[in-house]
Amino acid sequence: MLDKLEKQRTYALVGHGGTGKTSIAEMILYQCKAVSRLGKIEEGTTSLDFEPEEIKRRGSIQPGFFVYTWDKNRHFLVDTPGDNNFIGDISFLLTAVDGALFVVDAVDGAKPLTKKLWSEVQEAGLPAVIMINKMDRERADFRMAYDSLVNLLGIKPVVLYLPIGAESDFKGLVDILEEKAYYFADEGRLVPGDIPQDMQETVAEMRELAMENIAESDEDLMEKYLEEGSLEPQEVQSGLRKGVLSRELVPVCAGAAMENKGGIKLLEAVQGLLPSPLEHPDWVGEDDKARKSHPDEEPAAFVFKTITDPFTGQLSVMRILSGSIASDMLLFNPLKDDKEKLGQLLVLEGKKQVQLKESAGPGSIVAAAKLKNTTTGDTLCSEKDPFVLAKPRLSPCILSYALGAQEKGEEDKVFAAVQKLLDEDINLQLTRNEETKDMLLSGMGQLHIEMAVEKARRRYKAAVVLKTPKIPYRETIKGRTEVQGRYKKQTGGRGQFGDCWIKLEPLGRGGGYEFVDAIVGGVIPRSYIPAVDKGIQEAAAKGVLAGYPVVDFKVTLYDGSYHSVDSSEMAFKIAGSLAFKKAVEQCSPVLLEPIMLATVFVPDEYMGDVIGDLSSKRGRVLGSESDKGITSVRAHVPMAEMLQYAQDLRSMTGGQGTFTMEFAHYEECPGPIAEKVVAENSSGKEP
Repeated sequence: MLDKLEKQRTYALVGHGGTGKTSIAEMILYQCKAVSRLGKIEEGTTSLDFEPEEIKRRGSIQPGFFVYTWDKNRHFLVDTPGDNNFIGDISFLLTAVDGALFVVDAVDGAKPLTKKLWSEVQEAGLPAVIMINKMDRERADFRMAYDSLVNLLGIKPVVLYLPIGAESDFKGLVDILEEKAYYFADEGRLVPGDIPQDMQETVAEMRELAMENIAESDEDLMEKYLEEGSLEPQEVQSGLRKGVLSRELVPVCAGAAMENKGGIKLLEAVQGLLPSPLEHPDWVGEDDKARKSHPDEEPAAFVFKTITDPFTGQLSVMRILSGSIASDMLLFNPLKDDKEKLGQLLVLEGKKQVQLKESAGPGSIVAAAKLKNTTTGDTLCSEKDPFVLAKPRLSPCILSYALGAQEKGEEDKVFAAVQKLLDEDINLQLTRNEETKDMLLSGMGQLHIEMAVEKARRRYKAAVVLKTPKIPYRETIKGRTEVQGRYKKQTGGRGQFGDCWIKLEPLGRGGGYEFVDAIVGGVIPRSYIPAVDKGIQEAAAKGVLAGYPVVDFKVTLYDGSYHSVDSSEMAFKIAGSLAFKKAVEQCSPVLLEPIMLATVFVPDEYMGDVIGDLSSKRGRVLGSESDKGITSVRAHVPMAEMLQYAQDLRSMTGGQGTFTMEFAHYEECPGPIAEKVVAENSSGKEP
């Protein structure tokens, strides 16, 4: 088994949307004869984008999996989504692999999202090979794309294959290290030829840079290179691989996946340079316990994705961390303190599921159907030696919509359908806002939420309606006053009597609520004072302006009176409520709106547009920083202005901008906007 594992590769295709990752996967599978024809995204025929929503939008919205054989070696491939709406669980996907094939567009080069995804690869500690794709497209420019990688990502590159020609004239590759040229033939084959005369100087420069970078990755090689000025071919290969595994060096390839150009050399780079499962660093558990990636260890598997198949049902996709796992094995789930019988293990080939007949060792990506109590993020292991892998962090949700049913009475069906989606998409959240009574569906962006709703409609026939969520405004006071709250009711027999005097004054923003008991002389019995406090709090939950909670105020209860027979806790609670409402009306009540801290990442050329747009949204820019062509802008912006910001930013930057958002504080709402909110509320509309 060790010999097989040494040659096994488990890797992820990573890159921002539109770089052609799925087309590269298709080219790889075709070269390995895992598929009989080259599928095309435009025709909806690729092996890995098979969900109706993916075919419709011509892009991946969930990861694709495929196991194939190259040169008698097994490779597990994970095709990750590249749209910012669907990369929230990228850290989970990268935890499941040993290396990354990072894809960049030869036309556009590196973008802000490229840097974000590269940071994810670095944080996961993955060695990587870079593929500059789409060399056949109009305006393809290898040098521009290469420079953008160096400038934006700060990598130390080693160009392995330099393209011969570009656009419609892209006809071959030069192997920089071997100084050989290859020209494309039918079916992706390569035919040796001469290096074009006009490329000789560039090839020499690239080779010298590559040799220097390789030599620097090893002290012995560096010493020899400085003394002799050259290295033996085997030394070059061993030095390159050592530099890749230590993540000091990043090899760069070129190709055009749609035309099946460059796949063979890419596969050679994956096989020759990316690590095997045996070379994976020790896995770190939640209790800092370490587990070696080795078949002789006790079995452990990390469930990193849950998918729903229309025929098989729920599939738990897992990476085997250590040991060997086979069908019908009984494993332990420490997080749920429960045992799971795996049933028939499967390997995934796109939408096709193949039963696994033998046991699977470290690095294998397998799936088990209908596990009773295991969810994404759980670790399955042997009960005698439990191990729980430390969970990767998840990206926070940045957008929420209120969820409803198209037909009255079908709310339960809608919520049940969405709840099923949460099992397979850990970046979706379903919560209830107790204040506004909204059921909120939160995700990574508008497209993310819309695709989830489309799935719910298609799979579960749930007529889901999305609405803009209500803004959680607050009310507060600006003045001070002293008032009496008196409640007296006589209906024959025992009556109700409560009388209190309170002083109401504002607190600083964020001060919350403070109640001071200043009663002396027993003018109100001690047993009734908590009732006054409760009455004030209940009244504050629904303010006098627009019905929003009142915040940041101090109440001092300093006087009152009671009746020995008619007074009760209920009477004093009502008296406290009446006093508070009367006092608020006298204290210049104002509306507060939630302010968000937004951080926007865009190419430098869009900085002015973004700052201008944020200012037009009543935003207050706090500052900006530029780093390698990417500007980050921080601003405080009202939540009401940010509900549709994802699509605004996309259209403003051509999809190159990203942002994060979190609650910052409350501020007084401007008069005209406050008047509108109050008017909508008083007219019976939803605020």
